[in-house]
Amino acid sequence: MDPVIVVGAGPVGLALSLALAAQGVPSVLLDEGPGKDEPRPARTVVLREDTADLVERLGCTPLHHEGLRWSGWRSVRRKQLVRAVPLGDDEGTVPLPSPVHLPQHTLTGSLRAAVAAHDLVEMVPFSRIDTLEQDAHGVTVHTREPGSTWWRGSYVVGCDGARSTVRKLLEIRFPGRTAVERHAVAALRAELPWPGEAVLHRSPPWRSGGTEVTARPLPRGVWRLDWLLPPRGELVTPDALITRIRDTLQGWCGETPAYELLDTGVYTLHHRLARRWRSKRAFLAGDAAHLLGALGTQGLDEGLRDAENLAWKLAHAWHQDASELLLDSYQAERRAAVASRLRAADQSLPILRGGAGLRTLVPGASRGHDTLLADGHLGCGPLGAPPSYTHSPLSPQRADGHTPVGTAPGAPVADVRVTAPDGKAVRLRDRLGVGHLLVVLVAPGTGVWDRRHWLTAGVMPRLVDAVGALPVKAELLVTENYPGATAHTVLLVRPDGHLVAAFSGVRPAELYAAADAARGGGPDTVPGGRTGSHESSDRTADVN
Repeated sequence: MDPVIVVGAGPVGLALSLALAAQGVPSVLLDEGPGKDEPRPARTVVLREDTADLVERLGCTPLHHEGLRWSGWRSVRRKQLVRAVPLGDDEGTVPLPSPVHLPQHTLTGSLRAAVAAHDLVEMVPFSRIDTLEQDAHGVTVHTREPGSTWWRGSYVVGCDGARSTVRKLLEIRFPGRTAVERHAVAALRAELPWPGEAVLHRSPPWRSGGTEVTARPLPRGVWRLDWLLPPRGELVTPDALITRIRDTLQGWCGETPAYELLDTGVYTLHHRLARRWRSKRAFLAGDAAHLLGALGTQGLDEGLRDAENLAWKLAHAWHQDASELLLDSYQAERRAAVASRLRAADQSLPILRGGAGLRTLVPGASRGHDTLLADGHLGCGPLGAPPSYTHSPLSPQRADGHTPVGTAPGAPVADVRVTAPDGKAVRLRDRLGVGHLLVVLVAPGTGVWDRRHWLTAGVMPRLVDAVGALPVKAELLVTENYPGATAHTVLLVRPDGHLVAAFSGVRPAELYAAADAARGGGPDTVPGGRTGSHESSDRTADVN
């Protein structure tokens, strides 16, 4: 079968190719540029816990030494500390995970190195496409000079950014809002009063502070500072930016400390959402499908989640001829999740930026406003939490054997310690991303048993037989405990880490039905649960 064609070699395209390769699917990665990125210290990314784990599984090594996990979050209004939140899993802290902050060129460079080391990914620089054709068996794209070439693929995924050529060739509209926020940005090396902590300062009392300034730490004493600008304000001159830097550092430190300015920029954030994310054998992901970023939300996080969601479904289609329902579920799940995030941001903007509208919903102002802003920056609440695919077309029908646990069906599973049948103890997330389902038995006490005994004891033999009879490959794992689960609870988990269902005990028929639903049924299943000829479909609902 022909490889998958991935257009665009930014972080999302690189991650998608690596995720496909991890599941045995070859890809051709068409890069419009030269295959390397210019270092820009002021252009950084914040990865949440799930996306940081994803890029580490894909072979991105610099997260530990080039990225920094924040030790805390601090909110200030005028001269008053509004909120201080410790982050991470150290003793005495709240159970709020710490985001990872690193330069985007570092992330991209590491993903490129992982691609270069993988035999299943062919990366082609200076390859800008100008033609895309589809038929019942695959896609054909043409790249212009200097390397004029026709490429044949089983599917094509446009990860080629906000001005996506793939999206334009598919004639997919990209409506939304322009210039939702503007920020002046500086990367500098200095000593600030909160080493390792991110700081959001609203209404700072100095003249050039504006309405909001954020400081986010990086390794080796580097900070990224962002000043919120008026939507249609004047141009930010170098002299005006230097004044902002000096005034801000003086306001925080009492006097302007010595600092080294590394990079500056002005960024305009837009909110847009493509009408369709699938057109037959062509898909959109990342900035080609959506733009967001206001109020601390991270567009790259959502792009990486696109890649993880789509990779296992394309892998299933490439290896086993998947159903149309499975392929359509990519748009149904991911577009709805991003649309919900955009709605939350658009509803919060009038509250947080001084407009009318919904402002009265948060009486008390500062603390309620701070919570909304912190959601986007810290990856929680409607502005930042990982998505839950509660209404996915891949959800199984409710059955008597289903039981509630601490994770709702469709939500990401808790990252508990698990034991594989070979006796290896790992984190649950370490078993994700290889294309098969996970079946997890909650069995307290197994950690102290000899595995030769518990593999043949109790419910295990029956569960082993049930897992072996599933319509798709699944790995059986055992855990001592899971939030909200009782002994002998059985969890069925998707390849991207979202819970399909939880069962009270071993129920082979219901486990089979849930696994069949999670794979979208057989190859002839089309949206709506019907069966028919295996043809690509454009019948996907529009989510406004």
